[in-house]
Amino acid sequence: MLAQPIEFQIVRGQLKPRRIGFVSTRFNGTDGVSLETHKWAHVLEGLGHACFYFSGESDQPPERSRVVPRAHFLHPEIEAIQHVAFTARERPPKITAQIHALTLDLKNALYQFITDFGIELLIVENALTIPLNVPLGLALTELLAETSMPAVAHHHDFFWERQRFMVGCVWDYIDMAFPPHLPSLRHVVINSTAGEQLGMRNHTFSLLIPNVMDFDNPPPPPDAYSADLKNELGIRDDEFLLLQPTRIIPRKGIEHAVELTGRIGLPATLVISHASGDEGDEYAARVREYAELLNVRVKFASARVERERGQTADGKKIYSLPDVYARADLVTYPSTIEGFGNAFLEALYFRRPIVVNNYSVYNVDIKPKGFEVIEFDGFITQKVVEEARAILQEPARAQERVEQNYALATRHYSYTMLARRLETLLAEAFGE
Repeated sequence: MLAQPIEFQIVRGQLKPRRIGFVSTRFNGTDGVSLETHKWAHVLEGLGHACFYFSGESDQPPERSRVVPRAHFLHPEIEAIQHVAFTARERPPKITAQIHALTLDLKNALYQFITDFGIELLIVENALTIPLNVPLGLALTELLAETSMPAVAHHHDFFWERQRFMVGCVWDYIDMAFPPHLPSLRHVVINSTAGEQLGMRNHTFSLLIPNVMDFDNPPPPPDAYSADLKNELGIRDDEFLLLQPTRIIPRKGIEHAVELTGRIGLPATLVISHASGDEGDEYAARVREYAELLNVRVKFASARVERERGQTADGKKIYSLPDVYARADLVTYPSTIEGFGNAFLEALYFRRPIVVNNYSVYNVDIKPKGFEVIEFDGFITQKVVEEARAILQEPARAQERVEQNYALATRHYSYTMLARRLETLLAEAFGE
């Protein structure tokens, strides 16, 4: 069922309803790309458009989804190609042949998706941005070159922002497709620095649309379902719950959250809500060892936290990410690199105080808005520890701060803002 129309504060009905196809390696779970895709689709459906999905994995309605396993970055054939592509200095002819074959296979699947669902516009979510699946990027580029179909490339993380993609033997493909330079393709970036870099590297204009939350509609208060969350996660009632709402990957800087939890001088447990994702488990082992070294209680809760509530195979409760936010006393966000900062917005939306590292996008795009947060520059200082302790011990002060932050975020990062910019984008794409 499509989302009900949303009451935006804009002039409605100016654009013809369109059939829009989202394309990515996966649409599933609580990663940033999947979450932002869901928000865009919700807003577009509220504006009267119909949305469909092409990916290697999907939690979207089956009747509106086309799942092609080779589109996933974790498909064995894709993983084998990726390993050679970003470790070898010379590309074996066999790998070139495999890339060409998979590109054709995926391009044919995309053509079939467009035909079967009557797609009029493609929105490509990061698949033309970061080369997690080289054949998929090539397939999309060739399709758009062959059809001049209106399309939007929604860029979350460019390859030049990730060290692991800076060495390899597929630079010809990266130059071609990550991202491509095509007349029918509009580019959207989520931070101003990315837009500047794209312009310099690709001589391409982009529209800035930051990540958003539905600040026009506050979340409901916590209910009885999540009342036992702390107990279920093994946290005592007298302990503070510090939430690290990110994947366990090195650029998230989770050691800082562990250190803060240990130095805060209060009974506290750090809960990490997500798993490692696509970058292996070595860093997760490092975080565990560091926590043990500092004698800090850390709960790795990804098996119990999902996008929606449910049950594990052995009958235990699965909590939603909003459930965990609602029960958290403080959010830690010590990332060193972020495309934007979904967890930052989530903390504001669920009215939680936050400790944030002064990463570059925050410093350039978010900080100037005037949010009241506990901030540090690269390492935890005694001042940061004292500020965090004070926020935990003074609930009234914390409440005043989060209410101010919510009001400010409503002005800059709401669905209303997103709706305005998407209408502008679609009007340009279709000449309306």
